[in-house]
Amino acid sequence: MRIVVLVSGTGSNLQAVIDAVKEGELDVEIAAVGSDRHGTYGLERSDAAGIPTFVVDFKAYAHRAEWNAALTTAVAAFEPDVVVSSGFMRIVSPDFINAFNGKYINTHPALLPAFPGAHGVRDAMAYGVKVTGCTVHWADAGVDTGPIIAQEAVTIEDSDTEETLHERIKAVERRLLVSTLASLAAASAPPPN
Repeated sequence: MRIVVLVSGTGSNLQAVIDAVKEGELDVEIAAVGSDRHGTYGLERSDAAGIPTFVVDFKAYAHRAEWNAALTTAVAAFEPDVVVSSGFMRIVSPDFINAFNGKYINTHPALLPAFPGAHGVRDAMAYGVKVTGCTVHWADAGVDTGPIIAQEAVTIEDSDTEETLHERIKAVERRLLVSTLASLAAASAPPPN
């Protein structure tokens, strides 16, 4: 299974995938890693692993539609079986979603449908829930919507700050992403029609 991974930041989930492939725990080919901006640590991790990278810089486009079209073209050039949005902090257009219909997965640091959006960890803590977690789901044109593939709960400790809780969620998220990709590669969780 060929994947393209999209990142905006440090790429810690990406590194978990790279490590799982290297250790023979995950049977996928990381065809490329893309970012919405230059200079991300996720791109550095990819370069160090010898994985092709590309940047479709959001700020280089006058209109969001132009950026989305360029991103769609860049990702499609690698002919992925699955596109992985992992810490990719841009909302893509319905045209992007349609181009990769049933092939685009996203990770999110909350138990969706609760606490969608860019601040899932902060929102969960502010609401006062005692359990949150992470989700891997098929992305659609909504924000953190689409059919859920896998979830795992993380208990919020009394001593947690947003940062400590997010780090504990990330550890679970990395493992959940790798196991989800392994299931998809083994065709035990086919994409929706």
